[in-house]
Amino acid sequence: MIATEPAERGHTHDRVRRQNLSTILGLVHQSGASGLSRSELTVVTGLNRSTIAALVAELSSLELVIESDPETTTGVGRPSPVVRTSARMLAIAVNPEIDVIRVGVVSLGGRVIASARRQTPNGCSARRAVELTTELVAEVWADFAADHIAVGVGVAVPGLVRTADGVVRLAPHLEWSEAPFSAMLSDALRLRVDAANDASLGALAERTFGAGRGAAELVYFNGGASGIGGGIVTRGSPLGGAAGYAGELGHTLVNSAGVLCHCGAIGCLETEVTRGPLLRLVGLSDASSDDLEATLAASTSDAVGAEVHRQLGYLGIALRNIANILNPQRIVLGGFLGAIYAIDPEYLERCVAVPGLAATTESLVITRSELGPDILMLGAAELSFGTLLNDPAGWNLTPYIRR
Repeated sequence: MIATEPAERGHTHDRVRRQNLSTILGLVHQSGASGLSRSELTVVTGLNRSTIAALVAELSSLELVIESDPETTTGVGRPSPVVRTSARMLAIAVNPEIDVIRVGVVSLGGRVIASARRQTPNGCSARRAVELTTELVAEVWADFAADHIAVGVGVAVPGLVRTADGVVRLAPHLEWSEAPFSAMLSDALRLRVDAANDASLGALAERTFGAGRGAAELVYFNGGASGIGGGIVTRGSPLGGAAGYAGELGHTLVNSAGVLCHCGAIGCLETEVTRGPLLRLVGLSDASSDDLEATLAASTSDAVGAEVHRQLGYLGIALRNIANILNPQRIVLGGFLGAIYAIDPEYLERCVAVPGLAATTESLVITRSELGPDILMLGAAELSFGTLLNDPAGWNLTPYIRR
């Protein structure tokens, strides 16, 4: 008779402990700089005080959290210690764009503590991007080498990224195709590298720290120099699809009589809603989203107003499609999409709402991103922190480099 493994029965004590450690660390991580008191953790989790104390002590021994006395007390009873994430474990975040490569160092709790960038005005190949990224990582990591640990590298890519191995299948604005960027960067840095679509990581960041906090059903649209991307969170988790390509919302059909998109289709959202015409009409060659918003708001030009409303109309078609298909709680608009939304939010909301299908939008909240220029650094770091957050006790330091 061949011996077989016994069937699993319920949850072992160790598994429950590890799950509880993950829950506690996740809550403290999402609380940001403010942290959570032990009493708040007790209320939120339903665990008793002694269990919370033991879990926090274990996370502290793993150098993942620290405890401190509260800054203010009620004067009644013993104050409950505040639990915050430790700055010991750090993630390195990378975002290659068409004209710049950004690298950041991000701590647990969602704080970008260092960053550097390199202009690439003429673009660059994936191999050259690896070389530049390696130089930038060495620059930003120098101040942390002595007493911090890099848990890994997360990369936010403006294109299609295969989840299984981080291969960039297509990043049209970067002119990358079938580029093994993650593997090349991992070899160069001797660190684990994970990569995903930039807008999908933006959705994850907003869900964790920003305008999507608390929303189990969320859709994020981002408008930038590379076009429009999107990310979807459902039941509190990112929706990646079969291979990681879900969320290409910039290629939603909004105008069947529109122009040819680089993807080969006609009338995609990102061909009808784009920064270029807005910048030209206000006489700018480039601008941050905040500066573009201020310039658009100050303009008295009829042509500017007409272009803003034309783009809001097409954006409304895309948002209405998403609302009808996914019925999200919240749609978050980032980049220049947030800027044009701010000019006339009521107009966009009217474009999205359809009386015949009012039920799909009656509880929908459309809002702007809260995370500003740090959003992709935070999203890429979340990708890198994932294994640690999911299983703090089982996280293996061996593959990571102390330096």
